[in-house]
Amino acid sequence: MEQDQDLAARQEARTLARQAEKAQHLLADFPQEKLDAIVEAIASAFSAQAETLAKNAVEETGFGNVPDKITKNRFASETVAKAVRGMKTVGLLRKSGKDRVWEIGVPVGVIAAIVPSTNPTSTVCYKAMIALKAGNPIVFSPHPKAARCTLAAVKTVAQAAESAGAPAGSVQCLTVPTLAGCQELMGAEPVRLILATGGPGMVKAAYSSGKPAIGVGAGNGPAFIHHSADIRQALARIARSKTFDNGTVCASEQSIIVERTLEDQVVAEAKQQGYCFLSPEDGKKLAAILFRPGGTLNPEVVGKTAVHLAKLAGISVPPDTKILVAREREVGIAYPYSMEKLCPVLGFYVMDSEDAVLAKCMEILDFEGRGHTFSIHARDEAAVRKFAEKIPVSRFLVNTPAALGGIGAETGLFPALTLGCGAVGGSASSNNISPLDLINIRRVAWGREEAKPEGVHSPELVELLAQKILERLEH
Repeated sequence: MEQDQDLAARQEARTLARQAEKAQHLLADFPQEKLDAIVEAIASAFSAQAETLAKNAVEETGFGNVPDKITKNRFASETVAKAVRGMKTVGLLRKSGKDRVWEIGVPVGVIAAIVPSTNPTSTVCYKAMIALKAGNPIVFSPHPKAARCTLAAVKTVAQAAESAGAPAGSVQCLTVPTLAGCQELMGAEPVRLILATGGPGMVKAAYSSGKPAIGVGAGNGPAFIHHSADIRQALARIARSKTFDNGTVCASEQSIIVERTLEDQVVAEAKQQGYCFLSPEDGKKLAAILFRPGGTLNPEVVGKTAVHLAKLAGISVPPDTKILVAREREVGIAYPYSMEKLCPVLGFYVMDSEDAVLAKCMEILDFEGRGHTFSIHARDEAAVRKFAEKIPVSRFLVNTPAALGGIGAETGLFPALTLGCGAVGGSASSNNISPLDLINIRRVAWGREEAKPEGVHSPELVELLAQKILERLEH
């Protein structure tokens, strides 16, 4: 039975890729104005369905909460639409008068898109909009745990796109969500680029497909509360971030790091704001349910509330607890709170100096999360610069909730749900992925007038000199 399902999935992947290729031939001739109209139609239709699609996602996956899923859906439609409005992606983009170079935007072609179970519906809207803004058709591969809500989101997007003039096949989705089907799609001949948002195994498979891929590495961002920070505000920002959709955003904070001189003040204020610091014994109980043997995150804890997690672990916490905090000292697989936790759980490190904080942050990111996100809460710009020049991340966030700042909801970064981690994180891009990452630039260059080698004169001058020499010889 499983073998039959895999065969059906592979065949469907090949069929959808060919249909997308046909759509690409038509989209390639669409002017910017027509692509823009398609994007606006998608944003409007998806925003209207934001609540229904959010409920679908939470009911099917059990991850996160409906109000924040609605916010994500509106972010992926309304905020992204606003960001790309007026952006030029196809045709003549720029002219350089001095060097006589033109830059022409050209769609990359058929895109295969992997959809995560943590942000399924919002990811569909965001990826479809940036793909079609750049003139590319897109085929989605849903996570098996989020197949129904992903298909519903794709249907909403596809209908809106086609009603605005997009060719049939511009937005499609595998209906048989298997690993075999996903791999077949990524390797299909018409596919030109893979947008891989998902677990490390799926991202690695995308990079091993033989096709260009933009993948997302693991998030494991530390949050440093500097001694110059407003501690109350810093902890409020972190709480808002870490509880947003119950911690499912990969840019969210995974640990808090402070200098020893601030420890008592930070702990006291954190407790006032609903952070619950666990005893060593309770920390071990919680760690036992957070991770499987080998260090992989238990999917049963993803996107659950702090109180729910405490109940699963058999520990008692106040009913108004927002975040569970466990003290940690070291880094590695034997120290579970040094790893990524997609739920309202944080590690807590206390270091003796600012330099020790910097070293520990780099150690954490070297273990997991290189290239992703780091956050600092500080008023001292010299400290910000010191850390920014050393920390190996693509998003260095200052005085903002990391989950919301990292995706561009509360910073000037491009609003995105695919966050590149750069070469240091094994990714092809360090950008918040935008339509500009989904085009090729064709450069039209005129030749400069050939420079003459030093000492070589024009033919006219040579002829004149020869005549004068002959005249002198005759006399």
